[in-house]
Amino acid sequence: MSMIRFGCRCLGAGVRWVRPVPSLRSFGWTAALVSSVAALTVSCAAAPFVWKGQVPDDPVWLKSEEARALAENLLLYQYPSGGWTKNRDMAKPLSDSEKEALRSRKDEATIDNGGTHTQVRALARIYGATGEPRYREAVLRGIDYLLRAQYANGGWPQYFPLRKGYYTHITFNDDAMIRVLEVLDDVAGGRAPFAWIDNDRRARASESVKRGVDCILRCQIVTNGVKTAWCAQHDEVTFAPVAARKFEPACLTGGESVGILRFLMNRPNPSPDVIAAVQAGVAWLSSVKLTGIRFEFVPAPDQPKGRDRVVLPDPSAEPLWARFYEIGTNRPIFIGRDAIIRYSLAEIEHERRVGYSWYVTSARTLLDRDYPRWSKTWASKTP
Repeated sequence: MSMIRFGCRCLGAGVRWVRPVPSLRSFGWTAALVSSVAALTVSCAAAPFVWKGQVPDDPVWLKSEEARALAENLLLYQYPSGGWTKNRDMAKPLSDSEKEALRSRKDEATIDNGGTHTQVRALARIYGATGEPRYREAVLRGIDYLLRAQYANGGWPQYFPLRKGYYTHITFNDDAMIRVLEVLDDVAGGRAPFAWIDNDRRARASESVKRGVDCILRCQIVTNGVKTAWCAQHDEVTFAPVAARKFEPACLTGGESVGILRFLMNRPNPSPDVIAAVQAGVAWLSSVKLTGIRFEFVPAPDQPKGRDRVVLPDPSAEPLWARFYEIGTNRPIFIGRDAIIRYSLAEIEHERRVGYSWYVTSARTLLDRDYPRWSKTWASKTP
């Protein structure tokens, strides 16, 4: 019996498909075809792994030289504080001068754009496969960083050590705080890839998650006495919704609120307060869904790169949600770099129209699948 191995990493998936077949000839395979497949496999496998915040779910890969090379780079990128920066391909080979520069750079550890929590999870998985003690130590330092960065009120700033400006706000933007809570929740529960974490850190992580949930509940925006959703960032003292960049106003978000609700729905034995928060948030998302429109790129020869992004009528389109809604009116809002709130995407500059996710779809599965399942168990538990 012949064994055919197909391997492709050109998409960063680290996938290997191994399948026994009785005979290549029985499938009509010719020597030329076999040669072509082999060449394609070699070509794909030669593509370098690119760090985008995840590692392949492949035990063989996690023990590979490629995985070790990534882990060694992650050790170099880790700051003395225990955290990591963002927006870097940390799998890219480093020259001696680049390695030296990493040792002397300013500490800009963050949880934004996948910073720190993705490196902690990746290193934990590679440690589990290799048993390398230095990877273990880096994971523990990363977990300690996340615990230390948390405010006493349960929230997380975007950067720690703290950086002046909107970076000190409690940061839900791009699911930053939620991803941190997911890591710490796995640590607390002793779930893979953190089953080996010591009991003291597990206990501290459990307490951290509890405070994080309390913070989430305090941040939920109440309008005219009704709980609604969340802003992408909240004041670290008052919990009020606040602005960040010029095009990120204090508002209700149809994006980050979905991740927050999913995290709350995953709480075992949720309290009445958590149940009420979920029900209110889901009700708000249901009330603000947008139907009859599509959001897509269209050719635009007169614009940079020859395209634009527009809203088009389409009665058959799946529901959408705006990234931002005005507090009090629930009207979708759009903001350019002039920080002026407008109610039509077409009214902001082209660079912002095509460069930001103004509409999102993540609420669909939450409303259609996840919440109905959750509600069957917990809807009757409200006081």
